[in-house]
Amino acid sequence: MPVKALPHCGSPRFAIVARRMSGFYDLMLLLDPTAPEERRNAAISEAESMISSGGELVGSYDWGTRRMAYEIDHRPEAEYRLYQFNGDNPLLERLNQRLRITDAVLRFRIIKVKPGQPTPPPPDQQAARRRDDREPQDTKVAARAAADAPAADEPGTDVAPADAPSAVEAPFADAPAPPADAPPPDAPPAEDAAPPSDQ
Repeated sequence: MPVKALPHCGSPRFAIVARRMSGFYDLMLLLDPTAPEERRNAAISEAESMISSGGELVGSYDWGTRRMAYEIDHRPEAEYRLYQFNGDNPLLERLNQRLRITDAVLRFRIIKVKPGQPTPPPPDQQAARRRDDREPQDTKVAARAAADAPAADEPGTDVAPADAPSAVEAPFADAPAPPADAPPPDAPPAEDAAPPSDQ
């Protein structure tokens, strides 16, 4: 049945009411392992208390310190924590606002979980190795330094190729070449030579 406008109103009126959407969410926290322990613990307890006060904490999983796929703020590792909770939009907004400004948090993601989704499996224990147990990183550091070095053909770089002669050995490109009968530049001046005539 079509909606008819009232004679005294120009168009039909509808009320838009914001609904509070409650749902099941995963919160993945990546904490800075180099931050002081009291800051990390404060970030963890703040996230847990906000979830408990505004929703229902279903599960909390500590995945330990793990190597990340890429560095964040020059940090190759992070402490991973997963929280599963029921909550609504105001809780998500508070979590989003607080976790963005918390120093110990490198990165976080809040993901809405579909109904019937299984809980995530625990991470592979072998992947959570400590830095001391891994192979030496010497080759990676050398490759990274070589990749970060400026190219020789870029303007404003002072780096010469390894096979190029040094500045002491190479003559200036814009200086005129000395005459063929001229003495070498490091020879002492000859005193017995007559000054050239102006004829």
